[in-house]
Amino acid sequence: MALGALIGAYQEDDSGGLRALFPLAGQTLLEYQVRCVAAAGAAPVVVVVERVPQALQDAFERLRIDGLSVFPVSDVQEAVSRFEAGASILLVGDGIAPSAELVAQLAEDAEPVVATVPDDESHAAFERIDGGSRWAGVALVDAHLLGSTAAMLGDWDLQSTLLRRAIQEGALRVPVAEDAGEPLLVETPEQLDRFQQRLIAGSRAARTDWASRYILPPVEDFVTEWLLETKVRPVWLVLIALALTVGGAVAFLKGWPVVALVLLVVSTPLDLVAARIASVRLRPLATRMWTRVALWPAAGAALLALGIWQARNGSGWGALVAAISAVAFAEAARIERGALSVPGDLGLMSRRNAIFLAVPFAIFGAWTAFLVTLLGYAAISFFFVQHVRHSNPS
Repeated sequence: MALGALIGAYQEDDSGGLRALFPLAGQTLLEYQVRCVAAAGAAPVVVVVERVPQALQDAFERLRIDGLSVFPVSDVQEAVSRFEAGASILLVGDGIAPSAELVAQLAEDAEPVVATVPDDESHAAFERIDGGSRWAGVALVDAHLLGSTAAMLGDWDLQSTLLRRAIQEGALRVPVAEDAGEPLLVETPEQLDRFQQRLIAGSRAARTDWASRYILPPVEDFVTEWLLETKVRPVWLVLIALALTVGGAVAFLKGWPVVALVLLVVSTPLDLVAARIASVRLRPLATRMWTRVALWPAAGAALLALGIWQARNGSGWGALVAAISAVAFAEAARIERGALSVPGDLGLMSRRNAIFLAVPFAIFGAWTAFLVTLLGYAAISFFFVQHVRHSNPS
C-alpha cells in the first residue's frame, strides 16, 4: 500500500516566525520532520503552508536536492490531489518533533492509528482527545478520510479536523512507548535543545575496539555536538579523515614520524563523528562509501611507509618485513572475520587500536619495537578470529 505524509508548517511563534523553521541539528525542524517520514518510506510528502518565506523556500530546495519529493500546498484540495486513492498518510502536527522510531512504528500499521500521550500537566500544550489522553502529534490516516474531510472543511483547521474525524472513525489509539521516544511540541527554539541532546545521545553506536570505547568518547561527543550546529556535511569529515591518514603516510616517508602520528590520531574520531551527525540528521552514510572503505587500506599504507622509513634509517630490512607482515595479518583477520561476532572483539587489531598503540612507542622513539609489537598483535588477532570461526562453523 502506498504511503504518503502530510505535515503542517503554518503556526507562528511569538515573534511571528514559523515554528517549522526553528533550528535543529544543523537544519530546520521541518527538514527533520520530512526526513523522519521519508525514512519511514513516505512519498510524496505534502507540507501545508499559508506563506512561503525565503527561509522556508530554502529548506524545500535543500530537501529536493537530496532527492526528497516535497510539495508545499496552501489549498486543501491540492493536498488531496497529491495522494493516491487508498494510500495511507502519515500525519505530523505543526511544531512536532517526533522520534524517527515512533514515525517508523506508525508507518508499519495497516489500519489508522493515533499516537497519544497522557493528559497531564507536562503535556498540557498537546491537543486533548478525551479526559485521559492527548494527541502526540503523529497519526496514520487514509487518503479517503483526507478527501472527505477536505470536502466539508470550510474554515476549520485541516490537521485538527482530520484528527477528530479519524478518532470518530475508530482509529486505534496507541500510547507512545518509552522506547519509541516521546514527541516534543515546540513553541520556542530553546525547547529543541533538550530534544537535540536526546538525538545526540541516541546516535551513539556500539564500539568494537578499545580505542573508540575507552579513549575517544569524550572527544567524539564534544566534536559531534559542536559540528551538529554547523553546515558541515558528514561526508566531508570522512574525506578529511582519509586525507589525514594519507598525509600520515607521506609524513612517515619524509621522516617526520611525530607529525605522521599526530595526523593519524586526529583522524581516528572523524568517521565516528560523521556517522553520528548523519544519523541525527537522518541522512545515514552509505556503508560502501569509497572514502570510508579507503580508510583501512590508507592506514595500511601509512604502516608500510613507517616500515620503509625505518628500513632506510638504521633498522634494515627487518622493519619493512615486520610492517608488511603486520599489514598482511591484519587484512587476513579482517577477511576471516567478515560479519562474524567475535567475543572480546574490543581487543582485536583495528585501525584505531593500532594508531593509539603507537603513542607510547613514539614517546621513546622506539618505532621498530612498535612494528614488531604490531606484527605480534596482528598475528594474535588473526589466529584468534580463525579459531573462533572454525570452532563455530555456523
